[in-house]
Amino acid sequence: MHAKNPDICDLLVVADRTTRLIAPLWPLAASVAVNPYLGHAHESMATAATRLGRAAGIQLTMQRAFYHAKFLAGEILPADVATALAYSTEAPQDLSASEVISALTHSCDPISSLPCVAQLAAAATGIDWPALISDRVGAWAGGFFDEGQAMWPASTAAGAFASWRSFASRDLSPEIAGLTGFGAHVARSPGSAHEAIRYACHALGIGSAEAETYFLGRLYDLGGWAQLARYRQWQAELDGAKDVTVVDLLAIALTCEAGVLAAFAKPIGTAWEQTRTAYAAPTTPSRDTIVDCVLQDAFDRASQRRLLRQIQGGSITGGLPSVQAVFCIDVRSERYRRVLETLDPSIETLGFAGFFGLGLAHRRFGSSVTEARLPVLLKPALSSFVCDGPASEEKHRIASRTRRAWGRFKLAAVSSFAFVEASGPTYVAKLVKDAFSRQHRPAHPEPAPTLSTALSLDEKAAAAISILRAMSLTDDFAPIVLLVGHGASVVNNAHAGSLQCGACGGYAGDVNARLVAALLNDSKVRARVSEMGIEIPQTTRFVGALHDTVSDEVTLFDEYDGARGKAEGLETLRKTLGEAAALARVARAPLLPGATSSESVLTRAADWAQVRPEWGLAGCRAFVAASRQRTRHLDLGGQVFLHSYEWTRDEQFATLELILTAPVVVASWINLQYYGSVVSPRAFGAGDKLIHNVVGGVGVLEGQGGPLRGGLPWQSVHDGKALVHEPLRLTVIVEAPREAVASILERHPEVGALFDNGWLSLYVVSEHGFVSHRYRGNGLWTETGAYFAGTPAIAA
Repeated sequence: MHAKNPDICDLLVVADRTTRLIAPLWPLAASVAVNPYLGHAHESMATAATRLGRAAGIQLTMQRAFYHAKFLAGEILPADVATALAYSTEAPQDLSASEVISALTHSCDPISSLPCVAQLAAAATGIDWPALISDRVGAWAGGFFDEGQAMWPASTAAGAFASWRSFASRDLSPEIAGLTGFGAHVARSPGSAHEAIRYACHALGIGSAEAETYFLGRLYDLGGWAQLARYRQWQAELDGAKDVTVVDLLAIALTCEAGVLAAFAKPIGTAWEQTRTAYAAPTTPSRDTIVDCVLQDAFDRASQRRLLRQIQGGSITGGLPSVQAVFCIDVRSERYRRVLETLDPSIETLGFAGFFGLGLAHRRFGSSVTEARLPVLLKPALSSFVCDGPASEEKHRIASRTRRAWGRFKLAAVSSFAFVEASGPTYVAKLVKDAFSRQHRPAHPEPAPTLSTALSLDEKAAAAISILRAMSLTDDFAPIVLLVGHGASVVNNAHAGSLQCGACGGYAGDVNARLVAALLNDSKVRARVSEMGIEIPQTTRFVGALHDTVSDEVTLFDEYDGARGKAEGLETLRKTLGEAAALARVARAPLLPGATSSESVLTRAADWAQVRPEWGLAGCRAFVAASRQRTRHLDLGGQVFLHSYEWTRDEQFATLELILTAPVVVASWINLQYYGSVVSPRAFGAGDKLIHNVVGGVGVLEGQGGPLRGGLPWQSVHDGKALVHEPLRLTVIVEAPREAVASILERHPEVGALFDNGWLSLYVVSEHGFVSHRYRGNGLWTETGAYFAGTPAIAA
């Protein structure tokens, strides 16, 4: 039954290519939203759906009953279906819109993957071998990937495969369950992961034709562990290094499969031979898969139709504002910005990525952990830290060593019980107070952060110029310019990082905002910036701030950052910000289960049992890069990323290029993470928060074992009765010349692929404020007038 001995080079090429189809998973401490379909950007959704369905039983669209309900409610119109079908590049010629609409009432067969050896053995023996393998690999992985939670982590010096091989050859659990000779099989396997892949593939009869689909399925069997290994590879390559942990995990999965086949070759040999052949079949979307993708596209287009009609024709108005408040583009800022502008029309709000153009590797006081406070697509260029008193690296080291030593003492086997017995009573009062108090207490700000990277005056001025131009803030400065990062105050929440700033690597944006404010307030920097063409009035003060997205309170850091004197109007502004927070909470209260008032929203941050302190970015569906005046008159429901952009001020469209290649990509990761957590919760969601257990400090298990769970908890997308996040792919709307946008996509094919293959949609707004064209893909554009009419029209 064995195939011809496959060439090791071919298999390793396939292994490397397949591991890159897996999306990385960032550890909990720096939880970052990741597009689960990241590795499939080069292919259409229909092709990806076919590949993932065959390999792992993963669905990429909703059940048809979902679209049928939207159709009956009038949200999806027949014209939306017709237009979606007309622009499908994979629909067969004989597929009609009426057939797609008729399919709404016909359910497809459930998507099921091609079975692996362990699944065939489970069917033959009645023992759940896939679950046993998952449990035992997870037991090892929890120690191997540990980041400080375990006192005795698994050895990592020799690499993942060697570490697992040592563990598995001594693990008696598989043999006790009936997998005879498994430990000996592992001990006989080659010591190197590459040789183990060849050895296992030879035993399984897997050649390069079957390998990609088969490898992909086995990596998905490992769940979040494979994603965490892919994260290590991602980080290493960002630093110009190499990490092979994800390939080691593939070798582990294949070695397990070969061990199961060796034990059960007789009862499953024929079935495996037939299944193995099916793995080599081409990845061609079926008619049902294409229909499902057309329905999803129709749902997207219906939402776009309503949104674009809102945006059409917004006007630009002049006048110098009293305050310019630069918020993160995060959708949660949109609601607060609208309330603030309504309270005081003289306040102008702007949108910019929450790291404010400052890529930091930051260390908090007393911590040895370096926090990458910038988008994960980038590498930190600067370092900063916080000290309690005069800035001192030595104070950092001493505090960090003390904290680590104390933590180890509390957890060590010899001292942990003695610690609880001796010190436990001193914690009683705090536990009782925290358990029964629901009063939100804003955290006291840390002392001002300090850049530890030495920069010359010219470098500081160049950074300031770059930041101001990227914000489209180069003239008409208000007396007060707020730089408002954001974060979320929550307790007892393993996924707290997912509520922080995505542009700051899963951390709050306060450090970046404070450092940029200090940079722009520096008189020497301002003088040099003036020489370079941007005149900042002496009366203008930049103030760092933090928007707490749970309470909607905004904290100003001027008094903590050593600002000299009082900026005129600052106290009035504090009062206005407080009023805006209260009104924003009132607007959010009806959306949060159990919230009835502004006060009840405020107290959620201190509630240990609160599984939904806020909704995060649930509902995110669009990204707009344009002047705020285009959208200021609109209620966008806290569902749109708003990036300020003035193309007439953008020399050679450098800022536009930055927006399309960084903030848009980050927003797409967020949007598609929510999408995946809704349409494929078993594969791309984290499951039920109520039964989560943190493992290794890196992720969560749902219960006591099984694979690591990535993605969002179900409570982040569902309120217990209905979805709060509708699975819509991101719509990008840019006010800029169509030719400039097209040129950027041509120069960045990895970004263009997201639009070419339908993972995102792209529209451009004309200088008159009207949405004029939709990007069809592959260099073609469609006039939106024809699109609204449901009649295809293509412009070169």
